[in-house]
Amino acid sequence: MQFTTTKISLVNAVNTVQKAVSTKTTLPILEGILFEAIDNDIYLMGTDMEIGIRTKLSGNVYREGKVVLSAKLISELSRKLPDDEVKIELKENNKTLISCKNSEFNIQGEAGEDFPKMPEVVGEKNALIPKELFRSLIKETIFSVAKSDNIPILTGELLEISDGEFKIVALDGYRLALRKAKTEPDIEIKEVIPERTMMEIYRLLSMKEEDVYLSATKNQVLFTIGETSMVSNLLQGEYINYKQIIPSNSTTKIKVNTQELLSSCERAALMVRDGKNNLIKMNFSDSVLEILSNSDLGNLHESIDVDMTGDPLKIAFNCNYFIDALKAVSEEEINLEFTTSVSPCVIKPVDGDYFTYLILPVRYIEH
Repeated sequence: MQFTTTKISLVNAVNTVQKAVSTKTTLPILEGILFEAIDNDIYLMGTDMEIGIRTKLSGNVYREGKVVLSAKLISELSRKLPDDEVKIELKENNKTLISCKNSEFNIQGEAGEDFPKMPEVVGEKNALIPKELFRSLIKETIFSVAKSDNIPILTGELLEISDGEFKIVALDGYRLALRKAKTEPDIEIKEVIPERTMMEIYRLLSMKEEDVYLSATKNQVLFTIGETSMVSNLLQGEYINYKQIIPSNSTTKIKVNTQELLSSCERAALMVRDGKNNLIKMNFSDSVLEILSNSDLGNLHESIDVDMTGDPLKIAFNCNYFIDALKAVSEEEINLEFTTSVSPCVIKPVDGDYFTYLILPVRYIEH
């Protein structure tokens, strides 16, 4: 194997695949990146057997071949090379010569033939998803994925495409986040994708200009973004019927300025940040929202003018859950819908229904 490339191209390609490289494994070869020159193309690949990322490296191939190089070493080395042409040449016994300007490095690699192959995912379920749309849907839902694996299916996000609508859903038993948008009408996909995979796709989309092509089989999903592809295992099992969780009606409805409510909740959170709980209380009456929090550090009381219809209500929430949802909203105003003090709060846009956030309350105790 022998090829040339540029420092910046090498750095970008290594950064692209490195997140798939295993850091804890009983197979040392998985701690490396596969370099492969085939025909006139150069490819890099990393995998931990749960996800795999493969990308094309621009350059000139003079001799075909493949080798696995330490991901940690090649990442640090590539960043510190002079800003010039880089030559990579495979010698005997997987020793690899990397030269750039006046610098030469001899690195001991491993046999490329021993590296796992990238699975081929050619499914009947295929979709083209606009880059910015996909990024925003991930960003505005990922915080609601379950952090505990007590219910494994909830450690991923439901990606559902049907009837011309694209939805991403996350829930952890205490809150739910749903975002949706219009898409091609003839696509049907319903898969649960691990949180880590969604975070990696979000990261890749920030590095790439192209839209995302998605292909799914029963067990795996393939994301293709230009010259980069990522394969991931899917979570198996039936996702919770989230539609049954969202209340269909309300007895109290509030329209409020999003930033005002967020700022007030963040100030209230300061008082409970170091306490034993992170509880904030909300009292709705006479078109005024009172926000209260108290702990050993002190207490806070604020009021916000709101548009209110329905019954007065006293309710309490985990402030972090409320803040996470409000930060995901780009609308100037939102609607809050309630039924009782022990029923979920539903956060929706004033117009339309492209997002829904649901937060379970905690027991309200008068002081």
